[in-house]
Amino acid sequence: MTSFRQAVEARDAEAIEALLADDVVFISPVAFKPYPGKAITAAILRGVLRVFEDFHYVREIANENGRDHALLFETKVDGKAVTGCDFLTFDEHGKIVEFMVMVRPLSGAQALAAAMGAQFERIQQEATDQILRETAGA
Repeated sequence: MTSFRQAVEARDAEAIEALLADDVVFISPVAFKPYPGKAITAAILRGVLRVFEDFHYVREIANENGRDHALLFETKVDGKAVTGCDFLTFDEHGKIVEFMVMVRPLSGAQALAAAMGAQFERIQQEATDQILRETAGA
């Protein structure tokens, strides 16, 4: 089991963020453009933790070198059943460099899009605040 899976199942946002590379790219199931960077990816994942209900992984698949993982999950969003898969690519240091999510059915994807859309102003503010804190500390 990946440490990422353990962090998600524990709903530990700090542990999840610690596993993200600075240059991670998040590929959303409902947005056209990818989101580059640790701050926005971490903020999106915190938003996901807020909107997913009864989330659990049901299967994990890894390639031979352990750098690519597929984690199949089930959850609910606004009462709608969602099945999805997190596709993770890890770098040589064990950090996630690419995070792609796919979900089904369409009604679940639509519920997810609406729920995350309602969160997006908060997500953007969290990411901006994080970047400002990091810049001030540099």
